Amino acid sequence: MSFSAAVITVSDRGADGERKDESGDILERLLMELGAVSVMRAMVPDERDHITAVLRECCGQERVDLVITTGGTGVAPRDVTPEATLDVIDREAPGFAEAIRAESMKITPRAMLSRSVSGISGNTLIINFPGSPKACEESFAVIRPVLGHALELLGGAGGECAR
Repeated sequence: MSFSAAVITVSDRGADGERKDESGDILERLLMELGAVSVMRAMVPDERDHITAVLRECCGQERVDLVITTGGTGVAPRDVTPEATLDVIDREAPGFAEAIRAESMKITPRAMLSRSVSGISGNTLIINFPGSPKACEESFAVIRPVLGHALELLGGAGGECAR
């Protein structure tokens, strides 16, 4: 399966050049291993309007099939990635965020602090991930088994969901 993707890292310190984007690097590698033909990258501060703008760009003029955000999903005052995502999506697809939270709870009780959301804008699937590199790998492992089928369905291909 081939698809286009984007990784948006939400981090004030990353956007200021004070922190290396390890989570974005990991997600780009995992997406390429899965079959992404291209992975657009962006780093934005924890500002709702910046996050919304880059999400709209990915879903509009860039028309990527999948956007994964990393960071800004907790309960801190500057964590606004879920709100920015909700500004952009047309339909929620909550199963992705719910599954990630459920599996993450088996690893750490702090997973209950996640406010991540997932949804669809046009034909683009958007999924919020936590900011830590380890949590990004764990979250990707959770969604990997269904990601291909979801992208096929969004692209107008695919058939029955039942197995």
